[in-house]
Amino acid sequence: MKKLKIKYLLSFLMMATIFISVLSSCSNDDNGTASSALTIESVSKSEAGDLVPTAVGFANNVYIIKGSGFSTVEKIYFNDTDTYFNPTLVTDTAIFVTIDLNTPYANSSNELKIVTKNGTVTYPFVVAPPAPVLLFGFNPINAVEGDIITIYGNFFLDPVVTIGTTATPVISSSLTEIKVKIPANSDGKYVNVTTISGTIKSAAAIGSALYDDALQGDAGHWMWNGADTFNTDYTSDKAQGLKSIKFIFGGWNGADMKFASRDVTKYKAFRVRVKSISTNADASVIFVFGGWAFQIKKALSTDWTYIEIPFSEIGNPTTFDQLTLQESGSFGGNTILMDDMGFVLK
Repeated sequence: MKKLKIKYLLSFLMMATIFISVLSSCSNDDNGTASSALTIESVSKSEAGDLVPTAVGFANNVYIIKGSGFSTVEKIYFNDTDTYFNPTLVTDTAIFVTIDLNTPYANSSNELKIVTKNGTVTYPFVVAPPAPVLLFGFNPINAVEGDIITIYGNFFLDPVVTIGTTATPVISSSLTEIKVKIPANSDGKYVNVTTISGTIKSAAAIGSALYDDALQGDAGHWMWNGADTFNTDYTSDKAQGLKSIKFIFGGWNGADMKFASRDVTKYKAFRVRVKSISTNADASVIFVFGGWAFQIKKALSTDWTYIEIPFSEIGNPTTFDQLTLQESGSFGGNTILMDDMGFVLK
């Protein structure tokens, strides 16, 4: 709590210093008797040092509007959103204002508007979205040239997509989904999405999946106990794509998965995301590799947990064709979800 108070005190002092500095620099322009002609000259982010004009701003950040005629300001709008301002942080030539967190950024006017008792002025200004995020990755992960993949996330405003370093034309996009066609030589490449606000890279490389809404190269899968459940099409909860695997295990029961043998020499680890439905603190599962030669026990929680098992811990395999799981919580069984299963590039 003490550190938090110090943090806010320092932020307040920095803001006060900037305000005094701006006020001082503008004092020669204020005659103190009447408001000047209403104009907007620039918008800058409020930060220590020289003010740098910008045409792009982000919600929940403080900006300094410089110009003239502001002393009778009544309203400030970013993208037609009525924005609160503190009258004590207004002079005739400067306004300190925080862009509202709920200011729209898509299909917007891209305009700053100030309304005073003496008139209205507008200024071109873009409120950018937050940096793009990938919420459920992309699928199919094991796509090949000509396939169309869907990228799932948020804040995809005017996105640019590259696969590796290859620019990939966007077929269609919304703020939460992008569709692109896979170009040649994409295997082992990452998917990158860039907007005005930044770039995000996929966690999985193309071609690296063992499960991607379906078991890849499935050569047979089963539960040890026929009364247990192995559902590869579970849609109520997932970490990647549109589906996950739902296992319902009796105590210490297990599951086997066989795959068409694949060369894994370009990979360094096995990866998977796992979630326990039980809240029991002892929830866990054993991953078995190499025909029981290597048994790796991992604790689970009720959140999706990313697990990465280095190949160095399972005998440095050069091929992969089998995975065994065993429930190991010692409390009578568990329901376990798995998704985004595959390999990690070196």
